[in-house]
Amino acid sequence: MAIGRIQVHAFTSRAQIPLRDVAVAVVGQDGTVLSLGLTNRSGLLDSPVEVAVPEASASQTPDTGIVPYTSVSIYASLENFEQIEAHRVQIFPGVTTLQELEMIPLAELPDIWNQNEIFDTPPQNL
Repeated sequence: MAIGRIQVHAFTSRAQIPLRDVAVAVVGQDGTVLSLGLTNRSGLLDSPVEVAVPEASASQTPDTGIVPYTSVSIYASLENFEQIEAHRVQIFPGVTTLQELEMIPLAELPDIWNQNEIFDTPPQNL
């Protein structure tokens, strides 16, 4: 197995104002929690989360049936902001994937006080 990494960037507004203390959970395909953490003043986790992924060489031959990445789910929450769920985020060997998390203040959604924003990445045809 090889290693890939995932980093999150939590922010608000189109100006990408960083959000501190966003609770972030990175969860594997089998439901195992790989990491729990809070974002720093830059809106990032202190360090990217390492994820076991297939070796790059395993996907270099056509029709091997091996998916060249590992998928994870990311859950993010911060008081007074809409919660975010990102599913099937793809992590590749030797690469740090950056998952942008644009969090919407609940004040902008007064009728929706407990809604989750859910993003589901479709599998790539590789």
